[in-house]
Amino acid sequence: MQFKSSFFINKKASEGCKDSITQSYPKTDSWKEGTDCCSWDGVTCENITGQVIGLDLSCSCLYGAIPSNSSLFHLPHPQELNLAHNDFNDSKMPSEFARFISIVLLNLTDSLLSGQIPPQISHMSKLVSLDLSWNDYEALDENTLEGLVRNLTEVRQLFLDGIDLSFINPKVLINLSSSFSSLSLIGCNLQGKFPENIFHLPNLKSLNLAANSELNLYLPKFNRSNHIELLDLRGTSLSGSLPDSIDNLWSLKYLYLPGTSFPGVLPNSIGNLVSLKQLHLAGTSLFGGLPNSIGNLVSLEGLVLDECNLTGIIPRSLGNLSQLNLLDLSMNQFSGEIPSSLTSLSQLEYLNFVRNQLEGPIPDEVIAFPNLKSLELSSNFLNGTLPWLYTISSLKAIHLEDNQLSGHVKQFHCKSLEVIYLWNNKLQGSIPSSISQLVNLYWLDLSSNNLSGLVQFDLFSNLQNLQHLDLSNNHLSLNSNSTATDYTLPNLLHLFLTSCNIIEFPQFLRGSQKLIDLELSNNRIYGKIPKWMWDVGKDSLRYLNLSQNSVTEIEQLPWRNIEILDLSSNLIQGNLPIPPSKTSILSISNNCLSGEISDLICNLSSVEIVDLSRNNLRGIIPQCLGNLSKISMLNLQMNKFYGAIPSTFAGMSIKESQPEWKSIGRAIITIHHELHQYGSVGSW
Repeated sequence: MQFKSSFFINKKASEGCKDSITQSYPKTDSWKEGTDCCSWDGVTCENITGQVIGLDLSCSCLYGAIPSNSSLFHLPHPQELNLAHNDFNDSKMPSEFARFISIVLLNLTDSLLSGQIPPQISHMSKLVSLDLSWNDYEALDENTLEGLVRNLTEVRQLFLDGIDLSFINPKVLINLSSSFSSLSLIGCNLQGKFPENIFHLPNLKSLNLAANSELNLYLPKFNRSNHIELLDLRGTSLSGSLPDSIDNLWSLKYLYLPGTSFPGVLPNSIGNLVSLKQLHLAGTSLFGGLPNSIGNLVSLEGLVLDECNLTGIIPRSLGNLSQLNLLDLSMNQFSGEIPSSLTSLSQLEYLNFVRNQLEGPIPDEVIAFPNLKSLELSSNFLNGTLPWLYTISSLKAIHLEDNQLSGHVKQFHCKSLEVIYLWNNKLQGSIPSSISQLVNLYWLDLSSNNLSGLVQFDLFSNLQNLQHLDLSNNHLSLNSNSTATDYTLPNLLHLFLTSCNIIEFPQFLRGSQKLIDLELSNNRIYGKIPKWMWDVGKDSLRYLNLSQNSVTEIEQLPWRNIEILDLSSNLIQGNLPIPPSKTSILSISNNCLSGEISDLICNLSSVEIVDLSRNNLRGIIPQCLGNLSKISMLNLQMNKFYGAIPSTFAGMSIKESQPEWKSIGRAIITIHHELHQYGSVGSW
């Protein structure tokens, strides 16, 4: 009870349990005065003597320090102690843990312990499993680790993830016991050559060395005596190729080598690893094709080979992998058609072939992919019509953008959809009315197609989770079917409606306080910006493009954090409006502005491009413009300025529309001699 009273209960103390299979709850709540401690949650007692031999308070929401005089250390003969996933408030790890000479399991992972790992830990000679991972210890010195390896001869499992081992030569690990089964040293900043003999430990089942970028490894020739089930070397300096002898790892279930950049082809022998469940080789320097033998991995659940420089066709044999739920071959150079055999993968949830050179239609089978959640086939050369994706009840994300798909978009019946990306295809017809029923949708992009017809704004009234809407560059006409719209889209962040024949600002924007991007260019909006728009994205709006409309007046620019502002090719009259100081691109060319440029324009300390051309501005150019250090282009042509160019620009190039024009009003001043690309900001 004394131990219980030394801690507060704080649910945030066990937030690390969100990623584990153990549910967090305060186990000590069951500890009551006058009750048998052997009945308490987390306490295990020896059947005959009644002595406490086990204490499992992992994920118990404990918050507070463990002092060296804690009653915990009065336990006489504990065999297992698990205090993982609590918050011990950066208290130092007490050396008193070494008193537990009979303990076989000690787990202190993710418990916010700090200081040095006491070398006395190596005296716990009966330890079988030691986990000190993910705390705030100081760097471990070589003597302490050497003592652990030398003295803890019974240890089978050692987990030191996140502990700084940068001062330690990996050769210290050479003397690991032949009985060793699990070694995990994730993100330990290990450097130097890793001992090859560890791969051959006869009882080794799990080796995880991920995220040690300066650890040099070479995969040896494996033999049938290896029992490795998990091999995770992602993010290490792995050299050599995947050996043909890889098939001798007959027990291997998990192989993770992403980001290791080792070269070579994927050997045919990979198909002999019939126990393999996960194969992740993303970002490696493989070349050649995917061997047909890959279809022999009948236990495979995840195949991730993105960014591997693979070429050739996708093997039909992949259709044999009946347990597969993740298939990622994105960002390679696969060509040909998508094999129709893949539609038989009934367990598949995630399919990603993005950025390859695939062509032809998407295989169309009525019963294809019944459990699919995410379909990503964008940036290929796929053609034909959209297939079975309308009726898969589990489908959440569709990424088919940047292809050559045609035909009509049919009615959606899968209400689970959250993301629809279909931009830059050749789709025709109207937007299906079923869009209005996709209440979970938060991203909709149908831009750059051949869609047509009248779209009423109330089509989106039920989409209260919508964050991104882009219908630009089709043949649509968007309109409100009433004088006022009685709904808002409070979560909207990005709205792009270029060339949608809009005649007014969409009323549903009234509640969009989080708006970041708004593009309504090349429409038929006339008159003043309505006052209610001043509160839309007042603190969040970064990009506003109203170019190529008929806006006549800008009373104010209230958007405090605007960075890109394009008001070009309108009918705006009056003085030049000055945007907030964070603006980096200002284009207000081809309008009807008059008067002089206010010195306030020199407050635009972040501005890079300013285009005020083709207006009726007059007077002298403010000399303070020369103090704007980031400016790369200043376009003032087709105005009525006079006087001197700011001295800072004197040595820069001045491009003039005709040789005989010598007035400053015709000049484009280019600071860095070449223009940068800044998205849709109009033509300079």
